[in-house]
Amino acid sequence: MDNKYFDRIHVWGTVWNYAALVMMFTLPVGISLVFEAWPAAGVIGKILLTLIPLYWITAIVEVVTYVPILGAGGTYLSFVTGNIANLRLPCGLNAMENAKVRANTEEGEVISTISIAVSSITTTVIIAVGVLAFAPILPKITAEGSVFKAAFNNVLPALFGALGAGYFAKHWKLAFAPIIIGVLVLIFAPTTGVGILMFITIVASIVAAAIIYKDLLKETISSVRGGKKESGAEEE
Repeated sequence: MDNKYFDRIHVWGTVWNYAALVMMFTLPVGISLVFEAWPAAGVIGKILLTLIPLYWITAIVEVVTYVPILGAGGTYLSFVTGNIANLRLPCGLNAMENAKVRANTEEGEVISTISIAVSSITTTVIIAVGVLAFAPILPKITAEGSVFKAAFNNVLPALFGALGAGYFAKHWKLAFAPIIIGVLVLIFAPTTGVGILMFITIVASIVAAAIIYKDLLKETISSVRGGKKESGAEEE
């Protein structure tokens, strides 16, 4: 893929990420200006000292984890619009699977970017319509005594269960390691963030794949090295 494409993606992605950051700060600053009510610096400092170390780790892990899967364009879009783990990532993965392309390829870059852009527009429209349509009845159907309460509490597990079932069926050998490691992490550290947990399970999947398919991996490395030697000999 042409470097000009990635240059433009990085330029506009940076611009819109900073623009989104400014917009996020605009609302609380605007409210404070209008009502002349500013939070105490000491209180903010204490909260930031507690939260920033956690979010820095999560931010680094999410970048390392998501970029190879979503590509440059998809990553910038996802970090601006949010809901990566429960919306953007499943959408990008499903789109690439249906298009029969792989992540971290030119085709995967295009498919991922388009699917995440469409997902962002769709979710924005649906959320806007849903807020307007369900605002009068939403407090009733999500109340503690409502029969729909259990369904609303299990939206995310249902989403990932449906997404993971297809992959588990196709690659069942690789499913054991990340599932077992993920369960063990949650048992001993139940407050682990989603981004960190995802990074741990991805590493477990890579290690398991390397062990299970070590013979195929050796053949692939040997063929790549052989191809390089042949191309070098032809150039000479």
